Amino acid sequence: MEFTHLGRTGLSVSRLCLGTMNFGPHTTEPDAHVIMDAAHEVGVNFFDTANVYGWGENKGRTEEILGSWFAQGGGRREKTVLATKLYGDMGEWPNEGKLSALNIRRAVEASLKRLNTDYIDLYQMHHVDRATPWEEIWQAMEVLVAQGKIIYVGSSNFAGWHLAQAQESARARNFLGLVSEQSIYNLLERTVELEVAPAAQHYGLGLIPWSPLHGGLLGGVLRKEREGLRRLEGRAAEAVAAKREQIQAYEDLAAELGQEPGDIALAWLLSRPAVTAPIVGPRTLDQLHAAVRALDVTLDQKTLDRLDEIFPGHRTAPEDYAW
Repeated sequence: MEFTHLGRTGLSVSRLCLGTMNFGPHTTEPDAHVIMDAAHEVGVNFFDTANVYGWGENKGRTEEILGSWFAQGGGRREKTVLATKLYGDMGEWPNEGKLSALNIRRAVEASLKRLNTDYIDLYQMHHVDRATPWEEIWQAMEVLVAQGKIIYVGSSNFAGWHLAQAQESARARNFLGLVSEQSIYNLLERTVELEVAPAAQHYGLGLIPWSPLHGGLLGGVLRKEREGLRRLEGRAAEAVAAKREQIQAYEDLAAELGQEPGDIALAWLLSRPAVTAPIVGPRTLDQLHAAVRALDVTLDQKTLDRLDEIFPGHRTAPEDYAW
C-alpha cells in the first residue's frame, strides 16, 4: 500500500479511502466487519463515513457498524484514520442539522457514541451552511480540538470560493482550518478542475474524490450490459444513453491496454494533482480487492492524453471559458 500526507498535514493516509456508505443498507454488519479487516490487511488505514449513513429511519447505523468493529479491539481503532461528517438533519426538530455551534456540539457527541471512540481524526462538514457565519463554525471546531474530540477539520461538496472563505476566516483566528475537501471527481465529472482543485492546492488541502467510478458507469458498464451482468434502468440508463459513445471509446481503450475499466478510472484519479485518496465504497470483499488492484496500474502520458480526448477536462478558471 502507498501512503501520502493528507494535504499539508503530517497525517499519513493510504492512497485509497474505504467508503462505508453501503454498510447497513446493502452490506450486513458481519460482512462489513470482514471488509474492514481485509482493508487493514492490505494496508488501507483511511476510513470515511457520515452520521446520516444508514439513511431514513436508520440514520447513524453505519457509524454503529464501525463502532462495533472497533469494539473488537486488536488495534482496529488505533490503526484507522477515522473520518466522519455532519450537516444532514438527524431529526425533525430545529438544530438537528447544519452547522450551528449547537448542532456541531450535539452531532460530535452522538457520532462519538455510535463510533465507540473518544476522538475523530477528521471531522468533515458534509455541505456548506450559508446561514451560519464562519466565526461561529470555527469557534465550535476550536473547542472540539481543544477537548481532544476531533483532530482535523475537513469539508465536502464545497465550491472553490467556500474553501477560500473558510481558510481566510481560520487564518484570522490563527487556526489550522480545513485540511481536506471531499468532492465528486471522476473522468465523467471533472468540474472541480475549474476552481475547487486549484483552491485545494493553493491552501494545502488534500482532495478526496467520491464516486470515482461515477455510479459504475466507468466500471465496464457496457460490457456488463452485453454479458447480462447489469441491467440498466432509470437514471443509470439515461446517463449511459447520453454518454454511450464516450463510455464505449473508454472501454475500448481499456481492452486495448488489457486493463479493467474501473482500474483505469482509479489510476487516473491517483495521477491527478492534489488528490490524496479516492473513496472506494465496496459492497463486497471482491469489490475491495478490485479497487486495491488499481494501485498497480500506471498510466503513461499517451494514455492520459487519450483519456483527455475521450473525457475533456477543464483548465483552471477563468482560462477555461475566457482567453
